[in-house]
Amino acid sequence: MKNKFILFYSSVLLISCAPETKVTKAVSWDLARASYLRSIQNANQYIDSLLIVEPNDPKAKLLFIQLRRQFKKAEPYASYLNPEVGHRANGPALPLYKEDTGKIMRPFGLQKIEESIYDGNTSKEQFQVELKLTKGLLGNLEHNIADKPLNPQRFFIAVQQQLLRIISHSISGFDTPVSHLGISESAISLNHLKELYGFTLADAIKRKNSTLHSTFLELIDRAVVYLNTNTDFESFDRYSFIRDYFNPITRSWKNIRDQSGLWTNVDNKPFNFDASTFFEDASFNTLFFTPPVDRPITDAKIALGEKLFFEPRLSQSRNMACVSCHNPEKAYADGLVFNTDNAGKSLDRNTPTLLNTIYQQNFFWDGRSPTLADQISNVFTNDREFNTAVHQFSDDILQDSLYTTLLRKVYPNTALKNIHIVKAISAYVGTLNTFNSKFDKNMRGEESTFTKEEQLGMNLFMGKALCATCHFMPLTNGTVPPFYTETEKEVIGVPETKQNKKLDGDLGFYWMYGEELHRGMFKTPSVRNAELTAPYMHNGVYATLEEVMDFYNQGGGAGMGFVLERQTLPFDALNLSDSEQKALVAFVKTLTDAEVKAL
Repeated sequence: MKNKFILFYSSVLLISCAPETKVTKAVSWDLARASYLRSIQNANQYIDSLLIVEPNDPKAKLLFIQLRRQFKKAEPYASYLNPEVGHRANGPALPLYKEDTGKIMRPFGLQKIEESIYDGNTSKEQFQVELKLTKGLLGNLEHNIADKPLNPQRFFIAVQQQLLRIISHSISGFDTPVSHLGISESAISLNHLKELYGFTLADAIKRKNSTLHSTFLELIDRAVVYLNTNTDFESFDRYSFIRDYFNPITRSWKNIRDQSGLWTNVDNKPFNFDASTFFEDASFNTLFFTPPVDRPITDAKIALGEKLFFEPRLSQSRNMACVSCHNPEKAYADGLVFNTDNAGKSLDRNTPTLLNTIYQQNFFWDGRSPTLADQISNVFTNDREFNTAVHQFSDDILQDSLYTTLLRKVYPNTALKNIHIVKAISAYVGTLNTFNSKFDKNMRGEESTFTKEEQLGMNLFMGKALCATCHFMPLTNGTVPPFYTETEKEVIGVPETKQNKKLDGDLGFYWMYGEELHRGMFKTPSVRNAELTAPYMHNGVYATLEEVMDFYNQGGGAGMGFVLERQTLPFDALNLSDSEQKALVAFVKTLTDAEVKAL
């Protein structure tokens, strides 16, 4: 019956895609903005109510639930207007290092309030400090909503961001890691979208395309019923929800946006708004992740970069090229614990894959490079790698007529330097992206081939095992949705050897500021194609995915007994059974792209 229902709605959406007269009647956005404003004001009032109760008072949980519900209604527009404050209000309950002052701020915000209420061990005085600081954030967001009129462009972008939060933050447990309110809050977000649609576009869309109008409302209602009747965090079927309930909504919403005639496409956001779901091959906009200084990205520049990627004459020793460590036949990694430098000595860290690396905001395991081009420049100047200066240019390359032709096509009136080679290689690496794995095809509904074990693995990945709270869906890397301006770094306590007896001595991001908070902190990589990129971790300590799952199941380094007060991974064991760990491995393998595997 479910498949028949899906087929029916697929047919409806195809009909809805037919050319329609655009909405021309003026749409009022005042009621929608008033709803956002009222919700953030209500959230502030619930904070006021929490200020007069103890954190362990049963009333505190009830007030907190209402506070979060109101915030989730206001979040789309509030966080669109001020992403930094919006994320801080609803971000992880972790200390924050202030780069400008070198000071560490104690955690506050909704997730810290949740922790204080549900876990206890917080004094009333500290609880009130957390509440007051969070109230300040919400007050800031309230002023923004009151000052900034809502318009179609802002509305559509804000909705897109909130839809992504449902699958990346809410149902994964990232938003509410202790209370697990995210499933019920997903229903709140969808119902509020339905309400806002009624305030704004509904009448016009109904007149122009009544089928699309009624379909959208029915899809919202179906999803909300599913969410409200499947509330258990551990057993919630994320595979079915995303594929059969959520993606039909985003497809329908895209049609509404297109047919409204009020939307002007943009290329300065991480999303490709022409994509009907977040799981298409081109759902994300690589231009957004490419710094302006590295644009334009042309076919000629990419072709030049591809040739240079395999060119050993770029290195001073003439025996090292990009491909030396990033082999296409090994998923653009190398299959080694450590590769070797230009003198044949072992390098210090494991080689990560370059696949989908464009969707990151810092590079190298310790995150020291802010852009892909800067990362490549560091390879050029590293005396253990290419050992060449970016302001020089290889005579060997200039004397090669093929390179001369390609270079002049890309840089016709420029005094050539190695930095131009860096930019070309960067352009090529930025194309090494693929989203056609078994996982993607199943999410898109192109096939129904997940086994029960793979489905269980996905639900564990996004639920009990907590993987998706760091490896965010759908990219599965550490770049934080929905703004994608920050790639997270974590302290997880990787051991020196797979016997798990001693903590690895690599300090990671600590090098940057000498701050203890960052000791042993490393960038969160993508899980996509992990089946092909063993060994794992920054030091290549684990040879198999099974060993990786065991590490996390024990609670990381702290769970193994290492002294790690600053570990960002939960210390507690996950208590995954052997069959659950096997299911996780099975799911990770669905993230392998067939085209990459065939290389």
